[in-house]
Amino acid sequence: MNRIFNFGAGPAMLPTAVMEKAQQEFLNYKNMGASVIEISHRSPEFDEIINHCDSMLRELGKIPDNYKILYVHGGAQMQFSAIPLNLINLKPARKATFVLTGNWAVKASKEAARYGNCINIASSEDTNFDRIPEWDTATLDPESSYAYITSNNTLYGTRWHNFPDTHDVPLVADMTSEFLSREIDVSQFGIIFAGLQKNLGPAGLALVIIREDLLNHALPETPMLLNYKVYEEQHSLANTNNTFAIYMMSLVLDWLKEQGGVKKIEENNNLKASHVYDFIDKSDFFSGTAHPDHRSIMNVTFNLADNDLLSDFLKNALEADLYALKGHRAVGGARASIYNAMPMSGCEALVDFMREFERTQG
Repeated sequence: MNRIFNFGAGPAMLPTAVMEKAQQEFLNYKNMGASVIEISHRSPEFDEIINHCDSMLRELGKIPDNYKILYVHGGAQMQFSAIPLNLINLKPARKATFVLTGNWAVKASKEAARYGNCINIASSEDTNFDRIPEWDTATLDPESSYAYITSNNTLYGTRWHNFPDTHDVPLVADMTSEFLSREIDVSQFGIIFAGLQKNLGPAGLALVIIREDLLNHALPETPMLLNYKVYEEQHSLANTNNTFAIYMMSLVLDWLKEQGGVKKIEENNNLKASHVYDFIDKSDFFSGTAHPDHRSIMNVTFNLADNDLLSDFLKNALEADLYALKGHRAVGGARASIYNAMPMSGCEALVDFMREFERTQG
């Protein structure tokens, strides 16, 4: 079988070793004579899986004891509703502050406005979200229940290199496309959440890491399966959770530890991104779309000098086993998502292809 290099933004490439392990265990998990996808979420075997996931997340992410780990239905976009439902009532003003750095932050702000007063305090929309906007946190209203950022912007290829100090206002971060791709200080945040489908596992489930003092503030009308307190009290098993996604995440976390942990993964990610960006910066044919000071190491966005050649570029790339390089419609051009599972050889193959395409078409 010929494995391609999958540069798709998500669902994204998973480590081959992880999928081989899942394949080996799929029909007969731990000699039970049943698949892991068939066993009860209340069985001792699954209890071992979810406890292992908890333990590995705390170890790899250096998650403090006063933070709770939740596995929440619906993926990242469901949290656009769950966050305000659980936090907007934290202070009487029912106010939330947003920094708009792309499509997902805009959607999250619009959804939160259904439950309270949303202030979009800074935005880079005027430059098509090619950078993180300047934001003086002294302008943050202390009566805000929370401040919200998207730490890495998948569509536009930007990220927060340094996180804002919001003092007593809890900072909420959507880290869907970068959690465990670099070392962070979890204690800077009130809530971190991430859809699994980039660096953690299959689509359809979200990881939520929440400081325990923020758990009991849900609006009275909050549905049971959007209430973080319910997840915390019942270990995310108030009903049948996505057990297979949690199992797959446990395998990904084991793989991540085997690679040397988050510090080593971050070093590798920086090398991969630098390899691609260095070529783009030296090229007269390709140009990056994100401001150089704000570039993501997960999502490399770029244009061709002649946009009429884009369809040929994508077609030829696919024939060269470089899959899903088309940019998002909001940005155009091309995008290479190089998440944790992408090996350096994939980035080298991409640059070699780009160099040859420029030689023949430039």
